[in-house]
Amino acid sequence: MSEWVLLLGGSTGHGAATAKRLARDGFGIIAFHFDRGDAKKIAEKTIAEVNDITKGNCHYFNTNAASEESMDRYIPKINEITNGKPLKLLLHSIAFGTTTNFFGEKPVTQRQMDMTVHVMGNSLLYWTQKLHQAKLLSSGSRIIGLTSEGNYLAMDGYGPVSVAKVAMEAIIRQIGWELGELGITANAVQAGITPTRALTKITDNWEEWVKNTKKRNPMRRTTTPEDVAGTISMLLNPEADFINCSIIYCDGGESRSGSF
Repeated sequence: MSEWVLLLGGSTGHGAATAKRLARDGFGIIAFHFDRGDAKKIAEKTIAEVNDITKGNCHYFNTNAASEESMDRYIPKINEITNGKPLKLLLHSIAFGTTTNFFGEKPVTQRQMDMTVHVMGNSLLYWTQKLHQAKLLSSGSRIIGLTSEGNYLAMDGYGPVSVAKVAMEAIIRQIGWELGELGITANAVQAGITPTRALTKITDNWEEWVKNTKKRNPMRRTTTPEDVAGTISMLLNPEADFINCSIIYCDGGESRSGSF
C-alpha cells in the first residue's frame, strides 16, 4: 500500500464506516478495537468487509488502545506494516467511558472520571507523541478526533464524556499549533446525534433523542456514520492541507438550530 491510516476504534459506528470508506479510497487500514460478546460479532463482520475491500491490506487488533502498554507494543508492529512510512491519518474514534451524572443516586466517581477523560481524551495525545517520536507522522499527516455537541451543552448522563471531549479538543488545538510547522495538522469533526450502538449506551431515551433531532435538524434527519466518514475522507485531500486546529461540523446544521 502507498499510504496507511490508523484508526483507534474502527469496528463499529463512525470508526467502522470510516474504515470502509478509506479502504475504498485506496488506503491500507490499521485499526484497534476492544470488543467482547455481541460487539465482537459486529466487529468481525466489519473486519471481514474491510479485509475484502483492501484485498488483505488491513490489520485489526482487539486490545485496549488507550493503555500505554498497547501503544508501546503495537507501534513497532505499525512501523513494520508501513515499512517505516508515516501514516496519513491518526483517527481517535474510541467511544468508551462512563455515562452518569455528577450528582444523584449514582454520582460519577474519581476513578470513572479519570478513566473516561483518559480513554476518550488524553489517550490521543499519548498516541500522537509516541507516533511522532517513532517518525510515523510527517508532513501531510492528519490527526483527527471525533467530538459532539455535548462539548458545550449539558446533557443527562453525559457529564464525564463531555469533559473528555473538551479535553480532546484542547489537545487537538495544541497538537496542531505545535506540529503545524511540520505540515502535520490536527482537527476535530463534530457529528450530530447519530443512531449508533454508542448512543444507546448514553441514555435510555436515545429513541426520543433521535425523534427530536429529526425535528430540530434543518435537513430533517440524523447524522449517519457515512456522513462522518465522507468528511474525514475529504479532509485527507491535499486541498485540506491548510485546515488546522479547527472543529469541522458534520451535522446538517443541527448545532446551529434553535428549534427543539
